[in-house]
Amino acid sequence: MDLDTPMGMAPMMGTARTGATILCCNCGSPIDGTSSAGAMCYDCIKLTVDISKTIPREAHIQFCRDCDRWLMPPNTWVNAAPESKELLALCLKRLRNITKVRIVNAEFIWTEPHSRRIKVKITIQDSVADGVLMQQSFEVVYVVGTQQCKDCAKSYTANVWRASVQVRQKVPHKRTFLLLEQLILKHQAHRDTINIKEEKGGIDFYFAHRNQAEAFLSFLKSVIPVFVKESRQLISQDNHTGDKSYKFNYSVEIVPICRDDLVALPLKLARSIGNITPLVLCHRIGTSVNLLDPNTLQTAEISSDVFWRAPFQPLAGTPDLVEFIVMDVEPTNVRKGKWVLSEVQVARAADLGVNDQTYFTRTHLGNLLHAGDSVLGYMLSGANFNSSSLDAIEASRAYGSTIPDVILVKKYYPNRRKNRKRNWKLKRMAKDEGELLPKAADQEKMEAEYEMFLRDVEEDEELRAALALYKNTKKRQQDADAMSIAETEMTGMDDGPKINMDELLDDFDELGIHDE
Repeated sequence: MDLDTPMGMAPMMGTARTGATILCCNCGSPIDGTSSAGAMCYDCIKLTVDISKTIPREAHIQFCRDCDRWLMPPNTWVNAAPESKELLALCLKRLRNITKVRIVNAEFIWTEPHSRRIKVKITIQDSVADGVLMQQSFEVVYVVGTQQCKDCAKSYTANVWRASVQVRQKVPHKRTFLLLEQLILKHQAHRDTINIKEEKGGIDFYFAHRNQAEAFLSFLKSVIPVFVKESRQLISQDNHTGDKSYKFNYSVEIVPICRDDLVALPLKLARSIGNITPLVLCHRIGTSVNLLDPNTLQTAEISSDVFWRAPFQPLAGTPDLVEFIVMDVEPTNVRKGKWVLSEVQVARAADLGVNDQTYFTRTHLGNLLHAGDSVLGYMLSGANFNSSSLDAIEASRAYGSTIPDVILVKKYYPNRRKNRKRNWKLKRMAKDEGELLPKAADQEKMEAEYEMFLRDVEEDEELRAALALYKNTKKRQQDADAMSIAETEMTGMDDGPKINMDELLDDFDELGIHDE
């Protein structure tokens, strides 16, 4: 046997080949030499290597105090609630070199609300060597600065609007504008306006962009019948590129017919909308004019397009209403929705004790009226109206003999206290009155119209369903004399309708935190 012949040694059964073990160059701990980075253990790597050294620990963000929006550089303003995902994403985008590492987690740290500081805890990961992944957490402090956005700056500067919507109605009162104001507030249709100015005969709405004015126009067309005219004015032009800048004006005219108005329809129009009696009442204003014949309970609608082809004026309005006293009521079997056709005998309230003149008529208020009640209506007997449509009705063979002496409109509550304290309220829209400050007489007229509108809201359930009514939580402090006067007023009857508290909304603008 030759001793110099090389022989292979088989590995021992049950043993595995292991890597080389070395000592850490800093602390001397045994580590795996095949996977260590720079001959250091993981603890020493964490102490010597900082993967977040290129990321700043402090940054600045801008906040607009007028519209509560945050600046997204270079010139974008975004809405973000405190400690929201949107605000967290905005904070992360404000950090330099944050995209070079992998973000594992990010969360807000509570700070004092008045400190103008936002703290965010960020956890990142990055590779320090081949096969070695390191994770590190650190805090970033954001200093909140205030800066006014361009939209808010324009709202405080004159003559910066690009589109205006001029809403007008050729009537002597503002009842329709009161209803329109509540609809605008409920649907927040005025949120894009930069100014709202009250003018003679209507209201002007100013917008910074044309598309915002067009969106407001679509809202107006969806709630009331209107007629729109558009005009534009050239304000600047670039001769080299051909670019032009315009100001757009939209003239919006509301139909002159209001709720509870007496309308004398042209005979041709009355036949085209269902052959309704030409002398009717307007019981509702929506996207179209809704008419009612109180003698037959027949209803009809006049759309905005049909009305503006041949516009007409109402025969009489709410200032012409006369108070009557109900003597007798005989209901019939004719019903339609909430209306009950009844035969009523009434006498004018001013004639009681003077003469015994009574009037017989038909009305749609059979479910509301009883003997002794007061009701408001139009007195046609002996009245003189300057209307060609009414003259045509009187000369007609079919309708000349059907004109009643009295047309009743709505029930009246004479015992209702004036300026009573209601458990509900309506919000009002902030408007710039400008130089058109109301006189004392005009102020009294506006208060009377608003009081009449509040009474209509109390009496009509359908009208209340379309509006936003809020709870009136304010309590007036009264002295002893005022309390005694209130007690004497409570002794009288108040038969006016009341609104259930379940129909009211909570006004969050009045909610606050108070120290006990």
